Amino acid sequence: METTFAFWWMNMIPVTKPYLPPRERLDAYLDRVYASEQLTNNGPLVQELTEKLKNYLGVEHLLLVANGTMALQIAFEALNINGAAVTTPFTFPATSSSLTWQGIRPIYAAIDPATLNLDPLDVDKHLDEDVSAIVPVHTYGNPCEVEAFEALAEQREIKLIYDASHTFGVFYKQRSLLRWGDAATLSFHATKLFHTGEGGAIVFKHEADLLRARELINFGFVDGQPHSVGINGKMSELHAAMGLAVLEDIDRIIARRVAITEQYRSLLEGVVQFPECHPDATRNGAYLPVLLGNRQKRDYIKDTLRSEGIECRAYFSPSLDSLGLYTGIRSTLAGAQTDRILCLPVYDQLADSDIDRVVSRVRQLVNDDVS
Repeated sequence: METTFAFWWMNMIPVTKPYLPPRERLDAYLDRVYASEQLTNNGPLVQELTEKLKNYLGVEHLLLVANGTMALQIAFEALNINGAAVTTPFTFPATSSSLTWQGIRPIYAAIDPATLNLDPLDVDKHLDEDVSAIVPVHTYGNPCEVEAFEALAEQREIKLIYDASHTFGVFYKQRSLLRWGDAATLSFHATKLFHTGEGGAIVFKHEADLLRARELINFGFVDGQPHSVGINGKMSELHAAMGLAVLEDIDRIIARRVAITEQYRSLLEGVVQFPECHPDATRNGAYLPVLLGNRQKRDYIKDTLRSEGIECRAYFSPSLDSLGLYTGIRSTLAGAQTDRILCLPVYDQLADSDIDRVVSRVRQLVNDDVS
């Protein structure tokens, strides 16, 4: 039995797999940490990674932090978000939990069933006087209707903070997607296409907000003395070392992931439905979501594939508004899409033969009668 399980596990196709840079490259960065004997507190590797990411991503005011959830919380605090914020129910829990943790009440609005992004027309209906921010998510790395959200935020004189965890390296109309909004947050968790093991970043529109956030992540210290109520949200030198080592391969990683997602799309065209991608944006291959007929069909395919050693995930199901966890109110604003969604395996080491294996089984299982 143990031998059978070990064989199954070794041949498992995971939904994602962290990229590990060559050990000798990582060791070279770690040698610098040992040489400096500085492990944290804005050390030389954190500073170097900050500058290299600013250049790579095409942004000006970037702050590295301990993780992507901390990035959201610090952004809310730095921009003085309070009361309530309108956000999407179709996302990872961190978007809502970070709001609730900060004492901000999430108000959910509907998603566009074609793009799966927050619908600005429905957001407008929820902008009561208690709302101080809109918090959309660029779902699966596909840009929201940024112009519409910009107009809404300006009209209502409220802040606009994007959860941009999926959008590393994405450009919209030849401009970094991270330059939209008062702030955009990134996750550098190990499952992301660019990672630091654990980590994250905030990109601010204004330098003053960056400086405020920099103070907040270091206990609120200024010149070694407490100046405001802060927290410890800094990135360590060890995490920055991993980030610098991964960054050297990022163009190849993104190119391979985009090729994988395009291969899936080509082979599954007409078999499954794909969410609409914005025609004016680049792609980074962060995810490969498909929409199946209904929840019964989705769960049948997901469970059957897993039994055969192929892991797929129903990101993001159930929808957050259906839980009653963050607001105490249950709703179904994400609609039927939350029951239909399934993400197929994507990671840069995924072999073409494994893609063919996944596609072959999906094509077969879609036609099965599960009624």
